[in-house]
Amino acid sequence: MADNNKQQLTIWGRANSVNVQKVLWCLAELDLAYARIDAGMQFGKNNDPAYLAMNPNGRVPTLVDGDYVLWESNSVMRYLCMAYGQGSERGSSIYPSQPKARAGVDRWLDWTLSTLQPVDRPVFWALVRTPIEKRDMVAIQKDVDAEAAVWRIVEAHLTTRRFIEGDQFTIADIALGAFARRWFGVEGVTKPKLPNLERWFSQLAVRPGFTQFIAPPMT
Repeated sequence: MADNNKQQLTIWGRANSVNVQKVLWCLAELDLAYARIDAGMQFGKNNDPAYLAMNPNGRVPTLVDGDYVLWESNSVMRYLCMAYGQGSERGSSIYPSQPKARAGVDRWLDWTLSTLQPVDRPVFWALVRTPIEKRDMVAIQKDVDAEAAVWRIVEAHLTTRRFIEGDQFTIADIALGAFARRWFGVEGVTKPKLPNLERWFSQLAVRPGFTQFIAPPMT
């Protein structure tokens, strides 16, 4: 990875956090050097006073860039693209500078957190982080059905598009793709066939950043 940022970036957060994974994938797409410090869940640190001074939410990820600190994963991705992305002024090929194109990307970034993450979380926790003997499969299937309804919105949107916002891969694909990996990765439940979503996801799955940070087994 080329050291093309002026000073090393530091990412605080555990590698199995979906929101940390988004940022790591973005860093890979921008070919930026960085250091990562494990924090959250079994690693702790996120409730320590020093961490809370950086991020009062006590969540991950947190970006440190010199004396600048930023939290919220989608905001971190936007910042990285504007500060270090190559291409158009104050942006990069994965975060366009043209107002309408950028607004489209931002719309999906917001939607991922406001609409998709709330229905993804109960399914992921139930099927990945809950022991088999403690799973209520009837309740889990209801949650899967609720998440499927949200993914159908993306399915319909992708009918005439290669990527989420057209022919160009953007950080909107990163944000949605990280959650799509969880959707396609959980087993033991009934999920609808979503061919457009599958086709789009297959394009993401060959990108090096996805392979390195998103594809590993879910924990």
